Amino acid sequence: MLEKQRQQLILDLLEENTFASVKVLCEQLNSSEATIRRDLNKLAETKQIKKIRGGAEVLAAKDKVVRKISGSAFLAAKERHPNTKRRIAQKAVELCADDESIIINGGSSTYMMAEFLRQRRMNILTNSFVLAQELLENSDNQITLPGGEIYRKQSIILSAFENDTIQNYHGSKMFMGTPGISEYGVMETDPLLIRAEQKLRKRAEKLIVLADSSKIGVKGNLIFSALSDVDIVITDSHADPEILAIFEREGIEVIIVEASD
Repeated sequence: MLEKQRQQLILDLLEENTFASVKVLCEQLNSSEATIRRDLNKLAETKQIKKIRGGAEVLAAKDKVVRKISGSAFLAAKERHPNTKRRIAQKAVELCADDESIIINGGSSTYMMAEFLRQRRMNILTNSFVLAQELLENSDNQITLPGGEIYRKQSIILSAFENDTIQNYHGSKMFMGTPGISEYGVMETDPLLIRAEQKLRKRAEKLIVLADSSKIGVKGNLIFSALSDVDIVITDSHADPEILAIFEREGIEVIIVEASD
């Protein structure tokens, strides 16, 4: 990631959260502590942030005129292992046929499917407004969006209604990313996301999880679904083979692409 991009993401994260520790910034941006501290020093010198012990915060008098439609969490995730995610996304699209109806959950890995969906003609339900915009502008796919509020941090739409567009849709496959998948199941970070994703899952015959090797074996405190509900996992060649063997014993088809990051 370029220095300018990384520093802009730091500003976006601080705008959304007011304060961020060095540790959190390192994790979000996949950068070393030395790199993050150097960025914070430069941003503080140009009076864009205020450095405090252990991290940084926004300036109290700073007025934001323009807000990006894509949230910082989405933008930061998109920069981690981009080449490998691209290969995983390409393999995911290869599983689809023209005129098929599919569901794509919002996320950085699934967003990369857009490049390979441009030449296809499919019916796609997605809660990712950035993916929807990309496909509407650059493809002939039929795009359906659920109603609801924009969850800026993840660049998705969350519907608070039970009887919305989702209830009238049927897809052969649902594609989703995840912060982690282990023997305990597919992980998620937010109860609101789980509720929205489970609504989507009910409308699809198969669940396909896109997870680069950094997500394989990762556990969390919130579970979206058990492994028994997963049909296919697409990952890369750096994934732990012992964990992949567990998936296969659960009846999951594991597809491996060559890691390139």
